[in-house]
Amino acid sequence: MTSPDWRPHAESLAAEVAHPQSRWRPAIASTPRHVFVPRWWGDGADGRTLGVGAGDPERWMRVAYSNTSLVTRIGSRHADHAEPGEKADGVPTSSSTLPWLVMRMYQHAKLADDSRTLVTTGSGYGTALACHRLTDALVTSIDVDPYLVAAATERLDSIGLRPTVRVCDITGPLPGTYDRVVSTVSLPSVPAPLLAALNPGGRLVTTLADTGLILTADKRADGGAVGQVECEGAGFMTAHHGDGYPPGPFEEMGAFKEKFEEKSDSEESVSPYPVVDVRQAWELWSTFSLEVPGVEHRFQRGDSRRTAWMAHPDGSWAKATALRDEPAHVVQGGPRRLWDELDRIRRQWLVDGRLHAYGARASITPDGVLTLSRGGWSVTVG
Repeated sequence: MTSPDWRPHAESLAAEVAHPQSRWRPAIASTPRHVFVPRWWGDGADGRTLGVGAGDPERWMRVAYSNTSLVTRIGSRHADHAEPGEKADGVPTSSSTLPWLVMRMYQHAKLADDSRTLVTTGSGYGTALACHRLTDALVTSIDVDPYLVAAATERLDSIGLRPTVRVCDITGPLPGTYDRVVSTVSLPSVPAPLLAALNPGGRLVTTLADTGLILTADKRADGGAVGQVECEGAGFMTAHHGDGYPPGPFEEMGAFKEKFEEKSDSEESVSPYPVVDVRQAWELWSTFSLEVPGVEHRFQRGDSRRTAWMAHPDGSWAKATALRDEPAHVVQGGPRRLWDELDRIRRQWLVDGRLHAYGARASITPDGVLTLSRGGWSVTVG
């Protein structure tokens, strides 16, 4: 098969996502993203459907050079190992992140030409961009998945890039010290080994798990770090330690809709607010996740009715239903009233005209305890 002419597609992507004077524009224009996503899990009406680039080169170029995230693994099933026509249903566990967001994470890192930089691997595309910007001698790339590391190493080598690529858990000891650490997996807190691997004055850029928050922090001489939550949102998969994520509270409950109907320890009320899809209201979701961590959300939209469910491992649960923008009918139970907590935050949002998480000051102790604060609001993570 003739090799596809990818350069016009890469140049078009670079023009879409990067300013003409940006140092990242030539990196994006000269990086063959399709090499890193020969197969992917695309959206389908009845689950994820395998896309095979070699089977449809035109579609391959269109998909690979779109400014979108491409799922490359669901659960433990790599797209590379799937058969044509295969479908997959489950939680995505790896992807090639949309190029604009990779670039923005690197821009937040404020890379200097000599910055020794640790990045996370995934498909390897983001690693390739870092190599083009810094040279591969300055880049170390890590992933917890041995197959992803092997595949990315081979694909990077095929385009002449040879950074250090290692199998490594970003939450544990890291293979060196760095001026910049850029994690395109979300972290539940700031691991102490990560801070220890950051050189004094070095910068960490990551997102916080179960939020849409980008955290930037610069290391201090005492081993801690200070920084802020950036005033823009981003979402990445959470770091995991095995093939996938442990079961959440909904999975533990089994057929969750029926279980909610069977609850006997319930209280009914009417919320002053409509039902909201919390996960799609990023500012609200981020603040709620910081103040009430560990809650899992589900949402269903019918022709006119909206229904939202929340569940927490401690047994707290809530169900809210409403027609369009009418006040929600709420049923909730367990040790805490989760929907009341959500309404409390929504009420504060209306009073203050903002939520406090975006733009908050970040302070991290040497052992990784993160405190976010803004005005009289503060929350501790880790």
